[in-house]
Parts: sequence; C-alpha cells; structure tokens
Amino acid sequence: MASVKVVRPQTHQQSNLSMLEKGSLGESVADDEIDEEELSRLAESYKEKKDAKGLESLLEGLQRKLCLPQNEGVSKARAAKWVRKLVDMFLESGSASEEAEVRICQKCIVWATEEKRTFLRQSLECRLVGVYYDIRKFEEALKLGGTLLKELKKVDDKNLLVEVLLLESKTYHALGNLPRARAALTSARTTANSIYCPPFMQAELDLQSGILHAADEKDFKTAYSYFYEAFEGLDSIEHPKALTTLKYMLLSKIMLDTPEEVKHLLSGKLHLKYDGKDLEAMKGIALAAQKRSLADFNGAREEFKEELEGDKVIRSHLKTVYDKMMEQNLCRIIEPYSKVEISHVASEIGLPLASVEKKLSQMILDRKLAGVLDQGAGLLVIFDQMEESKAYEAALGLIQNMGKVVDALYHKAKRLT
Repeated sequence: MASVKVVRPQTHQQSNLSMLEKGSLGESVADDEIDEEELSRLAESYKEKKDAKGLESLLEGLQRKLCLPQNEGVSKARAAKWVRKLVDMFLESGSASEEAEVRICQKCIVWATEEKRTFLRQSLECRLVGVYYDIRKFEEALKLGGTLLKELKKVDDKNLLVEVLLLESKTYHALGNLPRARAALTSARTTANSIYCPPFMQAELDLQSGILHAADEKDFKTAYSYFYEAFEGLDSIEHPKALTTLKYMLLSKIMLDTPEEVKHLLSGKLHLKYDGKDLEAMKGIALAAQKRSLADFNGAREEFKEELEGDKVIRSHLKTVYDKMMEQNLCRIIEPYSKVEISHVASEIGLPLASVEKKLSQMILDRKLAGVLDQGAGLLVIFDQMEESKAYEAALGLIQNMGKVVDALYHKAKRLT
C-alpha cells in the first residue's frame, strides 16, 4: 500500500520566516503591496547579520514598489520614513565601505528628486552631510550643507535646520575654525529653543557646546556642566554615545586639576553600567595626574592607546595634560639649583635629552622659567627671581594724575578768558 504524504499549510509565522530567508522584498510581500511589519523584520534581520548588500537590495525593492500604481495611496511622509529608516540601517550596519555609503545616499537622493519627494530629499541630503563628516570629506560636507541650509531657511523646516547646523558646527570644529563652529552652534541652539527638540538632538547640542567650551576658551568648568547634561540625556535613552560623554566628564575633572574626583564619579551605578577599558583608561590617566608622575602617564597612554588616542577630543587635551605635568616635574627637579646639567635633569625625569632641552627652551621663551641654556657647556643657568619694584608703577600713576590736574586747570583758565 503506497504511503500518502500529508502536506500541512504553513502558518503565518512560518511563512514570514521563509520570506526572510528568500531575501527579496518582491518575494516577501504579496500582490506588490508593502507590509510595514514585514519590511521592518526583514531589515532588522539584515542589520543583525551586517548584510549591507541585502539592505541595499531591500531599499531598491522598496523604491520600485513605491512607484507602482497600487501604492499611490501611501502617504509621502510614511514612504519617507521607510526609506530613511532603511538608509540609516544601511549606514549603521558597519559592513559597507565609505564609497558604498556615499553611493547609496546619492542614489536615494536622485530617486527622491525624480519622484518629487522634497522632504525626503532634504532629509537624505542631511544624512549625506553626516556621512561626509564621518569619512572626513569636510569640503563636500560644507558645500552640500550650505546649499541645504539656504533651502531649509526658505521652507522653515526647523527640525532639519537644527540637524544641519549642528553638523556644520562639527565640521568647522574638525577643520579648526572655532569661531565659525561656535556661530553655527549658536544658530542651532537658538532654532532648537523655538521647537520641541528630541532628547538625542538636545544631548548632541549640549555635547558639542561642551567640546567647544573646552577647545576654544579652555573653560572646563562650563564644559563639564554641558557634558553632564548631555550624559543625562543620552543615558536616559541608553545611547552608545553616553560612554563617550562620560569620558569627557572625567577628562574635564582631570583638566580642572581635580583628578581625585574621578574616583568619586565612578563609584556606584555608573561604574557598574559602563565598566570597561574606556573607564579604566581614564582612571589610569587620573591616577597619574594625581601622582604627577610622567612615567605612569606614559604607561597609561601606552596600555590604553586605542581608547585614548582614538578620540580626537581626548587626544588633544591629553597633550595639554602631558605638557603641564612635564613643566611641573621640570620645575620640581631644577628648583634646588642655580646651575645644573641638562643631562642630569633628563635622567631624573626619565626623558630623552633632546625633548628636555626643547621643553626648557620653550619654558624660558614663555617666561615660565627665569634662566638661560648654555648649550656649549650643556648647562641650565637659573636666575634668582627678583621682586618687581612698585616705584615705576606708582610714578606712572602720579604722572597720569598730574596730567588730569593740568588739563582741569587749563579748562578753568580758558573759561575765565
């Protein structure tokens, strides 16, 4: 007797699973209609697998379906949300090359322009500015950002305007043009005050404010307050940037000459939640600063090179910490002497002779050290600190006051005549 094979109908869950495995939006959605839930599930699957090509084909399939007559009822806002979400997933997957990221954004912008989807085009152009910034193509970022800003000011799209102005500020900061970076940030904050600003965008504005205060005015007290506000916002939405902001908070404490407070900040739930090599690196730097030990400082920088040197903000300020600590150590070593061999100073501080000689000459030129380098004899001659006489200052004050008296007498005599 022949056996009969019973074929059971697939459940909805099994059907969706098989659709995900096929990897094509055209095969996953019946009758050329767009199923938002199915689309999200398929996109998340590709993102988890870091499959950039799959996300690209999914995006192309979505664009084709949005052009079909049966999908004309889909609102432009809803379609823009889908396309922007897929583009964001593609860029965040981390598996695409820099050229692929730029190419996908440009292709989507061309499609949005052809379909006359202005809002989507502007949103994608803003995302492209961010991509240019990330891959350090600053000229392209400023050029596209400038064109987009003119257009956004005309249509009064303040949410997107804030985003573009923030990117412009970051780009100018990366180029070292701090006045323009501050001007762009001021415009972004002013615009943000007139609208509802999402927590992430508000945190980004606070973070950029802290970075500029630290870079431009060296005002780490104000910078710390901005970093704290940014950290609170990012921590509340559990964003990965919260850890970076916490590192900036710790850096501010080190730059304010209060490295002992780093330990107090990391005690409790913050240490448990963000514990890792990044915080260990900052603790190592804080401990070296507290001990004023250049050897410990260099050891921490070498041990946690990726965590410290990988961030441009931390790298630039750590150089300032190093220079400050080196000056303090040099002053401590040469303090008992009126004349000392430079080679002895180099051996005491544990640095190459050329580096010590260069630093001493710089300190003398900056008037941080009263002395002169005798390079022929290899000596540093330190002068006695002489107290400045106040007689010259008093004499100048007297002459100025006498001048005022003479002027007053002249005006009175002129009125009498």
